[in-house]
Amino acid sequence: MFSLAMRSIRLRPGRFVATLLSAFLGATIIMTFNSMHDTAGGAGVDTVSSDTLTTSASVVGGYGTLLVFFAVASTLTVNVRQRHEEITLLRNTGATPAQIRRMVVGEASVVGLVASVLAVGPAMLAGRALLSVFRDSGQVAERVDYAFGPVALMSGLSIMLLACAGAAFLAVRRATRAVATGEREPRTRLRGFFAYGALVAGAGAVSATFAMDATEPALMAAPAYGAILLSVGFALLSPRLLSGVLGVLERPLGALAGASGYLTVHNMRQRAAQLAGVLMPLVLFTGMATATLYMQAIENDAIKASGVAKSVDDKNLETLNLVVVGIIVVFACVMLINSLYAATSYRSREFGQQRLAGATPAQVLGMVGVEGLVLTLTGVFFGTLSGLAGIVAFSSVRVDEALPLGSGSGPGQGQGLGIWLGVVSIAAAATLVTSLGTARRGLRTPAVEAVALAA
Repeated sequence: MFSLAMRSIRLRPGRFVATLLSAFLGATIIMTFNSMHDTAGGAGVDTVSSDTLTTSASVVGGYGTLLVFFAVASTLTVNVRQRHEEITLLRNTGATPAQIRRMVVGEASVVGLVASVLAVGPAMLAGRALLSVFRDSGQVAERVDYAFGPVALMSGLSIMLLACAGAAFLAVRRATRAVATGEREPRTRLRGFFAYGALVAGAGAVSATFAMDATEPALMAAPAYGAILLSVGFALLSPRLLSGVLGVLERPLGALAGASGYLTVHNMRQRAAQLAGVLMPLVLFTGMATATLYMQAIENDAIKASGVAKSVDDKNLETLNLVVVGIIVVFACVMLINSLYAATSYRSREFGQQRLAGATPAQVLGMVGVEGLVLTLTGVFFGTLSGLAGIVAFSSVRVDEALPLGSGSGPGQGQGLGIWLGVVSIAAAATLVTSLGTARRGLRTPAVEAVALAA
């Protein structure tokens, strides 16, 4: 089956481009920050510089590993779901589920290995640039030399291979079960277990903030991790959340969007599980970015109001938060674009059938646009809830204000809605531009030809 996997990659390289891109970016980020461990272990590195480098590698490495797994899992899930007919054919011709799993896991492992090797050079360049940022801000001594060693290399290879192989195994396991039972979307009780576990753990972390002191250095950690866990929980519950939102929006969409609204509700009800791969990055991006940026802004205002200059630890925290948000933006956009592009381009036959049944290209394009709008509203709503939980807890303890979003002059009182609107704008732009652009490209193919090619 491994030889079959290699032939599959050679004959259909386009299928693996999205996975390769996600794995490449993931390996680059993981190796970039883990190279700080190699740098911190160099000769003559002082204690302050070593602590700064080690902290950045540990914190961002943890975030990066989580996001890498979600990015690769999201891409591979869409990839495997689109191979339902192929998997069915293999099963009907005598292949066992174990053989199919070995084939798909082998494909994913090869892609992950290639991505890790390709990421070594960019990771070294990015690591040098990151070290320069730490030097320029005074967090690391000028005499510290950059090092890219075994910690960076082995962490990138091992984490990426584990993420690719693990995500592929889970995705193909669901797919082979669906083929065996005749269901396109089997029940996922384990997913629900992890989702509710993440929500409970997130609520506990947010609640723990109120037991901490306002000046405690680790005050931001509990609400930040709480917001992240809540975002993960909502992301895992995406199919159920989307079904609930559609129940509320069904009549308004039909009244406002006409035929496009009717098609949107009908299609999204049938494809709620598939669209979960799009909602995941939306919820994660909105929740994590909103919580991190607002909490850092509140912290900056509190320090400024106190009249005390920022310490090295304060600068470290600010740098880490900004870097984490940057990683979130990149990965969320990659996950979102990959999932939307794959899901929309795969619907060429569906679009052709709708046009043959009487729908105009404008109505089909309108349906895709309304779908993107519903996905954006759903992802932003639940992501904002997650982020808001962490913000309220942190702000209540740090500056004694639950929502310091006004225009006052006190600590944390001048943030406004600018940050949130910026986050929402990025999410909406990535969703609508990708979905509409891909659908518009697919509609250029004549309807009869689209149905014939996809058949």
